[in-house]
Amino acid sequence: MSEVAHPAIEHAGEPDRERIVGWIRWLTILMGIVGIFLSMNQVFNWNFFGVMEIFGVDLIIDTSFFYIMLGIFLSMVFLFYPLHGGARKGVPWYDWLLFAITIFSALYMAYHGQTIIQEGWDILAPTDATLIAAAIAWLSLEGVRRAGGWILFGVCLFFFVYPLFAEYMPGFLWGPESFWEPLDFNEIGIDYVISLPVEFVRQHALGTESIIGLPMRVVTRLLIGFLIFGSALVVTGGGEFFMAFATALLGKTRGGPAKVAIVSSGFFGSLSGSVISNVVTTGQITIPTMKRTGYPATYAGAIEACASTGGALMPPVMGAVAFIMAEFLNVSYATVVLAALVPAFLFYLALLLQADNYAARNGLKGQPASEIPNLWDVVKGGWYYLLSLAMLIYMLIGMRIEVHAPYYATGVLLLSSAIFGGSNRITLKGLVELIVDATKNIVNIVGILVGIGMIVGSLSYTGVGPAFSGELLQFAGDDVLLLLVLGAFTSFILGMGMTVSACYIFLALVMGQAVADAGLNLVAGHLFILYWGMMSYITPPVAVAAVAAATVAGSHPMKTGIMAMRLGTILFILPFLFVLNPTLILHGETFAIIHDVTTAIIAVWLIASALEGWLYWVGRVEWSNLRIPMLGAGVVLLYPGTYSDLIGAVIVAAIFAFGILVLKPRAAS
Repeated sequence: MSEVAHPAIEHAGEPDRERIVGWIRWLTILMGIVGIFLSMNQVFNWNFFGVMEIFGVDLIIDTSFFYIMLGIFLSMVFLFYPLHGGARKGVPWYDWLLFAITIFSALYMAYHGQTIIQEGWDILAPTDATLIAAAIAWLSLEGVRRAGGWILFGVCLFFFVYPLFAEYMPGFLWGPESFWEPLDFNEIGIDYVISLPVEFVRQHALGTESIIGLPMRVVTRLLIGFLIFGSALVVTGGGEFFMAFATALLGKTRGGPAKVAIVSSGFFGSLSGSVISNVVTTGQITIPTMKRTGYPATYAGAIEACASTGGALMPPVMGAVAFIMAEFLNVSYATVVLAALVPAFLFYLALLLQADNYAARNGLKGQPASEIPNLWDVVKGGWYYLLSLAMLIYMLIGMRIEVHAPYYATGVLLLSSAIFGGSNRITLKGLVELIVDATKNIVNIVGILVGIGMIVGSLSYTGVGPAFSGELLQFAGDDVLLLLVLGAFTSFILGMGMTVSACYIFLALVMGQAVADAGLNLVAGHLFILYWGMMSYITPPVAVAAVAAATVAGSHPMKTGIMAMRLGTILFILPFLFVLNPTLILHGETFAIIHDVTTAIIAVWLIASALEGWLYWVGRVEWSNLRIPMLGAGVVLLYPGTYSDLIGAVIVAAIFAFGILVLKPRAAS
């Protein structure tokens, strides 16, 4: 897959390649192997050669394990990402110093892992442990700045220090006082005592709800396996296979390149969970092809931005979010994925219909036959990619072994590639590339999620998260729709500039309790805040996915953002629909589910047709005749209820009668 850096896009999730060369590359491989092995050891309950018994137990206790993983992967943030933006050849001395301090601090905490829990060091700890906790906290903040950018750093820094001034905040923002304590340096041989507000530092670095809290648990137990599987797809040529597969299926159809972009970006977004990386990788191929077949640069960029944004919400993997949501809600992964299935299908259906309608209205063709591969040849050459993906889905949903599934799927993929891969056969060099690529991805997500862990910890320690939910409920009263509108607006604002995983964790803490207390379906409510938190990716003025796509397309960023917002219209409506009507997340009686999903599909088709000005069996339509009634019929059909369905059906019948009997003959004449 093409990998191109764009200086206009800050932190696309890609470290500085100029640094990962020479023996630093070999250090990356070594540390990546150790980190992956330790993660697999915990997942599969291994105890090779009694190595783990140095900690006195068969497996590393959770606290020590999380600190070790923090030391391995957070330390490499300082090797991969420079102090300032832009390429920096080589690693300067101060980054090596931060690398060493991170490893030392984390190993110190890992060594004392049992003591931290038993003696409650998050409340009262020795001076040396407190100083090292402060170092870990500062290193975590610097790590999130380098890996996640300034916006996310600012948010994490605010919540990191929030306990210091929470007692002065009004209303629901109030939190308990943060006490100043004497820090006795005599314990480490220095005759000095000073009072400092060290309690919140200990809670962040030594507690189990912040830096080594929920985000770190999800990464080390679940995400590493899926990141390895995604890297295995890349290094074995899976990217090219799925792009060729989509091209063979859809490339010949009118507007084929746009449909290929939608399908391929949806798939890769689901596996990677990174919207921006998806745009600047798959977009390098799809956007120029769309432009070459007649799509304007603005439209091509907007299609790619929307498809990449939706990919993070697309089953089967949904990036990291499905696992985090399952952890939050204490439900199975399959429950979350099945709930997200219909909303994701409706969103991508809307994109495909709009791309097709635009092509029909403007007379666009598909790709030339010379550029379309034979479908059978594509499948014959890469069937094992489909096999490994099918196996992954079966183990996730059928067998429900979420933790083990990606490792087994990766093993099947690598073995099949070695035997049947031909020119894409995995080699020793390919395995090395797999480890490097997976390590880079793990380092990036650890660098970001340690900062998000601080947000989780701060909201938990101060109690502001539940208080904010209570305030929203009190303001909305019994009006559920008002609560949802307020929740949507809050999610949109708070989600600006955050990664998908970070966005969901933050919003789940702030908004999740309000959804639960309002009596709404819990899974639907959490999907609601996730969807609305993601809106900023395609909505000006932020629209980071649209800006990234505009950079690739050579179009105006703001115009691309506005176009992406229009193409993603259904994404603004869907969350309200499935939270008010849980049949759209497959909760309810079978007949009701079939009925509501069918009417939703018809509604999406009408809305897509109205937005693009093309109606099947009628042809070109305008705002002056049928586009407004079509849009109205679509909105009416989306609303659950018998009367709304009847009204929508009458409007649709009138639309087609007028279109076929009046507009079509008029256009023919």
